Amino acid sequence: MSVGYGSVQAEWLDLNYRPALPSDKDVGIAIVGAGEIVAACHLPAYRMAGFHVAGIYDVNKARAEALAAQYGIGRVYDTYEQLLSDPQVQVVDFAVPAKVQPNLAVQAAEAGKHMLCQKPLAENYADAVRIAKACAAAGVKGAVNQQMRWSPGIRASHTLMRRGWLGDLLQASIAVNVKQEFASWPWLRTMPTLEFMYHSIHYIDSIRFLFGEPEYVYADGARFPGQQCIGETRTLLHIKFPGEARGLIHDNHNHIGGEDDWYATFRFEGTEGIVKGTNGSLYNYPVGREDTLSFYTKAVHEDYWFTPRLHGKWFPHAFMGTMGELLLAIEQDRQPENSVTDNLRTLQMVFGAYVSWNENRPVTLKEIADTAPFDEPTIKA
Repeated sequence: MSVGYGSVQAEWLDLNYRPALPSDKDVGIAIVGAGEIVAACHLPAYRMAGFHVAGIYDVNKARAEALAAQYGIGRVYDTYEQLLSDPQVQVVDFAVPAKVQPNLAVQAAEAGKHMLCQKPLAENYADAVRIAKACAAAGVKGAVNQQMRWSPGIRASHTLMRRGWLGDLLQASIAVNVKQEFASWPWLRTMPTLEFMYHSIHYIDSIRFLFGEPEYVYADGARFPGQQCIGETRTLLHIKFPGEARGLIHDNHNHIGGEDDWYATFRFEGTEGIVKGTNGSLYNYPVGREDTLSFYTKAVHEDYWFTPRLHGKWFPHAFMGTMGELLLAIEQDRQPENSVTDNLRTLQMVFGAYVSWNENRPVTLKEIADTAPFDEPTIKA
């Protein structure tokens, strides 16, 4: 089937990759944490989106005060309890390490606050389930900041797949070979679970978002001679989906040849089409550049590759998507796409990867899920 190029039939050109935003942008958001990710991504994205940040808290109050002054945030809290007692705050936005997030999230749920949790949701699967149970028991909406789902390249790929332009999905590949000094973050130097947990978790979540739930994962990881971190900085992950679909993530953060040879690419293939591109945020890091995308589909043109220009980047633009989706879910009284319950399945892949690596075998998602059972509540879609 061919598609015309006139204005009447030009709707197909819209890849619908920009984050959807709520109509009510006055919902009060309070941020817990005033570190680098908040300054570089959360607050710039929320300013672009027009979200209302009512307050901020950090154990280092001076750092919180500096960001409050820079972004016109009305209140800097002395304690976390003070934040939770503020009636202007409807959403708590966590930007804290995974080891402290579960207790903070449970407190927020018990205070009746909706929340956007940082990824990873927790350092172990049982604590992640504890957050999901707390949100369900309190009737609050919890989401997870897996923002790569809203990066332009991944979201545009999702649009093409939903249209059926790739046909039956067969292969997902994400390959990264860059130089990234995890040791720049002192707390990561002693983290035994590093690359899968704190970086490839984004690729794992994005592939699951696009291709659905896998049957099992098979993983391996390694270090680089002389690296400062004790955890893995080179990883391989094979993903087995039902039927004929497969996935592969290959990630190396120790590139030695200079930025001219760096790459951060994705490629998704089906029976009727292919989409490929680059994750621009990892080029010229941390400044980054816009994503690129090309696609081929028999549904539109059997011998032509389309190369639309995408606007925006993973950092910071996709952060509008994670918070925007939570605010839309509150507005529409439904569960967010990136809910804590949904994220449990991403974590099953992450923790399954470590079991697979340590025991050199395929690991099913069910095996991880059974370690901390959670009966999902009946909720609105």
